Amino acid sequence: MVAAFLADLFESHRAHLLSVAYRLTGSVSDAEDAVQESWLRLAGVHQSEIDDLRAWLTTVVSRICLDRLRSAAVRREAYVGQWLPEPVVTRLGGARDADPLEQVVRKQDTRMAAMVVLDTLTPPQRVAFVLHDGLSVPFDEIAELLGVSADAARQLAVRARKAVAGVPEPVPDAEHEAAVRRLLDALAEGDIVAVTAALHPDSRLVGDANGTTSTAVNVIDGADRIARFLLGLTGRYGIGDTDAAVLRYEFALVNGQLGLIVKRNDGRTRVVGFTVTDETIWGTYDHANPAKLSGVRL
Repeated sequence: MVAAFLADLFESHRAHLLSVAYRLTGSVSDAEDAVQESWLRLAGVHQSEIDDLRAWLTTVVSRICLDRLRSAAVRREAYVGQWLPEPVVTRLGGARDADPLEQVVRKQDTRMAAMVVLDTLTPPQRVAFVLHDGLSVPFDEIAELLGVSADAARQLAVRARKAVAGVPEPVPDAEHEAAVRRLLDALAEGDIVAVTAALHPDSRLVGDANGTTSTAVNVIDGADRIARFLLGLTGRYGIGDTDAAVLRYEFALVNGQLGLIVKRNDGRTRVVGFTVTDETIWGTYDHANPAKLSGVRL
């Protein structure tokens, strides 16, 4: 009876814990593993030792994620090409309470542009920023978790805040969708002027494949260069939503806003997410590494 009650209590915090873990690691698999490990640790602790279950679990998950962040830094050294956070891909108009991850990506702080910037932070900066600015955890508690002084924890958050300040605020879903569809329509027409106009002047395209595909790109900057690259792909492969296209796409939510699932005739899949600002595409994120698609929930 007590075990069942404790399990129900834990489940009531699962979406919150997944949100914390995903923002800390940028990995769906690591986030889910961290939450599961926190449950195992909870099962080994006497309940009289815990004053605030949510706060206790948040701290435990954060410690686990800090360890995973440090090991991820080692993995990146051998990674081929650019590194992107793992996307969370959910169905358009689906039952958004069916999976806790669907609740996680309702929040603006899990949009892909924000996750990309978090990946540029050091592990201590990321922990200090996510816990303090996202969850209002006091700096003395963050300091204890990181093994630094409260002043040092505060400075870590300040540096992280400066890095995150350059990320565009997420636009409303309707504006985001209109910008994505405008780009796709221009690509279908093969109009270089229209494609360039659909892209923000400071637009950036980032690809993450870890050497698994020949059609991957690392980073392309500028509307003109990206437009020519995308039109080249369209001309070569016939990207579209028809049977004649080698690369067929369907719409889905990528980290909560409209994106694409692109499938090749050979069965390989990639996920493309977008960031929109000023009614144009500011960021395009091409996730082609199969190992990073564990967050596809369709």
